[in-house]
Amino acid sequence: MAAPTEIGPSAADPAARALDPAATPAPAPAPAPTVLYLHGLNSTGRSRKATELAPLLAPLPLLAPDYPAHRPAAAVASLSARCAELTAARATFAIVGSSMGGFYGQYLARRFSVQHLFLINPALRPWELLAAWLGSTQTTAAGATWRIDAELLAATRPFGVADPCTAPTVPTTVFLDIGDEVIDYRIARDSYAGCARLCLYPGGDHAFAHLPAAAAMIRTTLGLPAGQPAPAAALD
Repeated sequence: MAAPTEIGPSAADPAARALDPAATPAPAPAPAPTVLYLHGLNSTGRSRKATELAPLLAPLPLLAPDYPAHRPAAAVASLSARCAELTAARATFAIVGSSMGGFYGQYLARRFSVQHLFLINPALRPWELLAAWLGSTQTTAAGATWRIDAELLAATRPFGVADPCTAPTVPTTVFLDIGDEVIDYRIARDSYAGCARLCLYPGGDHAFAHLPAAAAMIRTTLGLPAGQPAPAAALD
């Protein structure tokens, strides 16, 4: 078998000696990125996913803020303020958005410098999705009641991303349970085909049944050991 081609200075080259680790101080390790987790529509920052992700992603810092996901303008204002705080602190951060949090995440990732965007069963077209429940009253995990009406559907549209594959693009991984009973997984699959890493898991549901596997992939993407196996049909 032929040896691999080596590209770079040879050992006899003075430039190679200058790059000797013993002669050159090692650069300081890059700070670990913060993970900003965005919960779904009626959820909170203390949801099952947020609670389970924290140890799965350790030692990465995980922020899981509460925000009014059912009030689009207020949700974006609240999350934008959090992103601005991280930016002002010169913190590197990635976004993990679940369901409606994925909808807001893809919007924010195009307005702030985000290292990577991870979407879990994202609700990319809430004006279509929520139309099925038009007129119904909902209750959040925090106990707030709200109504799905035409005004709410219209309020989500300004924050949609018509084509995620057009500039500005963001490094993105999409995790989809094919068995999602709330959102047709093909919407996100087709929207991000060609511009994201798509990880499709057979079965599952909207709650997402493959969080440890997804967390392992998040870890490796952000530069940590996997910690967990990540079996999925990955389509780069």
